[in-house]
Amino acid sequence: MEAFVVRSEPYYRPVADEVELFTGAYNQRIPVLLKGPTGCGKTRFVEYMAWKLARQLHVVSGQDTSPSGDVQLPLVTIACHEDLTASDLVGRYLLDATGTRWIDGPMTRAVKTGAILYLDEVVEARKDTTVLIHPLTDHRRLLPVEKRGSVIEADDRFLLCVSYNPRYQSALKDLKPSTRQRFIAIEFDYPPPHIEADIIQRESGCSAARAETLARLGVKVRNLREHGLQEGASTRLLIYAARLMNEGLPARRACQVALVWSLTDDAELQQSIAEVVGAVVE
Repeated sequence: MEAFVVRSEPYYRPVADEVELFTGAYNQRIPVLLKGPTGCGKTRFVEYMAWKLARQLHVVSGQDTSPSGDVQLPLVTIACHEDLTASDLVGRYLLDATGTRWIDGPMTRAVKTGAILYLDEVVEARKDTTVLIHPLTDHRRLLPVEKRGSVIEADDRFLLCVSYNPRYQSALKDLKPSTRQRFIAIEFDYPPPHIEADIIQRESGCSAARAETLARLGVKVRNLREHGLQEGASTRLLIYAARLMNEGLPARRACQVALVWSLTDDAELQQSIAEVVGAVVE
């Protein structure tokens, strides 16, 4: 699990009390559901919490169990999709020159080593796959491995965290109540303009004035959701635009490729976004 340890502090700006909520859930080993739009910082938040909680564990335990002197808290991230099978998560038997051997999947490794297991866009996974998480989300904290006829008890440090974007979901792709009610839920949204400007400046290295302009642009583009735009401009896309500007691209051209063309293929909506860009960006 060495490759999954978050060793340097990820940059994350808290917007509300999400850090305290996640910390409390981790201390009580309560599974966490993160809900929010694309590119609003859910994944970065989980990375930051893995780093922060590892330091908390070090203080509590007083142990030096890694080369840096920190207790390790690995983070295992799985991008869920409709072809994700139980074997992909739990593990499978493989046949090689030496015979048949068992290979643990990422979920099994996370359970054994006491990692934070982050299932990104969990509703995209097959229904028979999501059932696997049920025994891990209650008092049992167990992972059944049917192919081996065994059950693995989760390490004390293990925590399950899942996320999804409610704006993309339909009745066919949603968490069942029996799954949803196994988690506490933390809602995310795009940060307020003054915080988003700080994030854009920090992540792209652009000037404060340019970051403020892009944050203001983000707010105005998101208002177009009321006119048919499925998803607003993410903080990630605003950072991309700033980075392109840093390379010397004209500001409006950078916004065209990072925002206008990325957000939609609809010609009328592209024109609407372009008009917003023209009104805000010089």
